[in-house]
Amino acid sequence: MTQATLERARVRDRFDNSFWSGWPQKYGVYAAVAVLLIYNAAFTDHFLTTGNLRTQLVQVAPVVIVALGMALVIGTEGVDLSVGSTMALAAALLPLYLGYGLFPALLVALLAGVVVGLVNGTLVAGIGLQPIVATLALFVGGRGLALVIADGQLKQIENPDLLALGTDSVLGVPVVVVIAGVLALVVAGIVHRTTFGRQLVAVGGNRAAAALAGLPVRRVLIGVYVLCGVLAALAGVLATARLTASDPSALGNLMELSAITAVVVGGTPLTGGSVRVLGTVAGALLMQLLRATLIKHNLPDSTTQMAQAVIILIAVYVARERRSR
Repeated sequence: MTQATLERARVRDRFDNSFWSGWPQKYGVYAAVAVLLIYNAAFTDHFLTTGNLRTQLVQVAPVVIVALGMALVIGTEGVDLSVGSTMALAAALLPLYLGYGLFPALLVALLAGVVVGLVNGTLVAGIGLQPIVATLALFVGGRGLALVIADGQLKQIENPDLLALGTDSVLGVPVVVVIAGVLALVVAGIVHRTTFGRQLVAVGGNRAAAALAGLPVRRVLIGVYVLCGVLAALAGVLATARLTASDPSALGNLMELSAITAVVVGGTPLTGGSVRVLGTVAGALLMQLLRATLIKHNLPDSTTQMAQAVIILIAVYVARERRSR
């Protein structure tokens, strides 16, 4: 066998190993979504009806919005456990300011997300706390503050402009779904087309090297947590509009876990250095479809939770295997 033949064989083997080892993480979530769609189309009654598909998209939209912010944070090798509390805080503030109009109320709710993000980012980037510790403080304290603001009570929302965000459609597509789709495009543009996005990935890949290269590490980290807080606050506003009530005690419960799951299943590594926006959206859709499938086939919620746990373990294992090669 000639040297050229041996070299071609080595190149082919490297390509094959790279393709097959990387395929599950790159495309596995899309394949899983396709399999669930095909299965439900064949075996679930009324699954492909317009009403059911609309319901699935409306339910997953807030998760997608929060997961987009979480993906940015995880891209810096961080995590934000306070997103559910931020949703509750935004929901608690809305009824207090709706008397001044929709825009002032929205502004106050989003500013709450900015403040939460600034606190988290400062604790991580300025003081040097581990992200899980820094955001755990507002995971507990943020919801407590929301309950204080709302007097621990559920408050009905009657403002027609706010309710329209949860019920209206644009060309037959629910407004919340349109907003989630636009935000996915915006976040993808930030990650792939801006200097901030490239800095974010560099900081997540190697924070020390990024600092030595002169990148504004602290500013990037604070910016990422602020974006995550704003997106979580917006998701809280949209969820409140859809539910027609502000309920800080329940709104956003376990949302941080749903968001982290969507990001990890979508292929973004917990070790940072990469952000997969489309994969995050697909990950959220996958978990929503899985939940809907099990419910429609009369399986208990405990089964859904166990299935989600298995999928998370598989996603983490695939990512680990790929890094080890």
